[in-house]
Amino acid sequence: MVLHYSSDPHAAIVITDASIKNNIATSISHIHLANHPLTKTVHHTSFVTSTEAELFAIRCSINQACSIGNVSKIIVVTDSIHMAKKIFNYGSHPFQIHSAAILSKLRSFFSSDNSNSNKFWECPSKLRCRFHHDVDRDSKSFSVTPSYPTKLSWDFCKKSDCDKLNKL
Repeated sequence: MVLHYSSDPHAAIVITDASIKNNIATSISHIHLANHPLTKTVHHTSFVTSTEAELFAIRCSINQACSIGNVSKIIVVTDSIHMAKKIFNYGSHPFQIHSAAILSKLRSFFSSDNSNSNKFWECPSKLRCRFHHDVDRDSKSFSVTPSYPTKLSWDFCKKSDCDKLNKL
């Protein structure tokens, strides 16, 4: 199916992944259009859950795919389909901010043309699908040194910054 859609010039294939190493989350998304890599986005953050990192990767990639001209199909490929299902969970959960942002962008995308469509495909890492394997490898290969190695030192630095501002 990926090969079929990868030749469609109006289908954006979005591959997302996230990993956490040393309390640093890396969210990565690759967007392919007409079988050519279009963008690669990498985000790093600390002190987030893997669920939040995955949803953030999906959110950023959908935002980018919706902004590409002439795209009428967005196919999101992820190894965390259970995270994607949280997007459409209208109940209260801690990740509603990401869900609301994704749904808002998709609403605009669907409103712009009645023939626009969106699909989520699960691709477990063990399948080693070429597209997802590249993103998975990238998400695990980044080695980031945190600016604030522990939460205590980060809190202390923020307190120091606030104290300096109060003295002004």
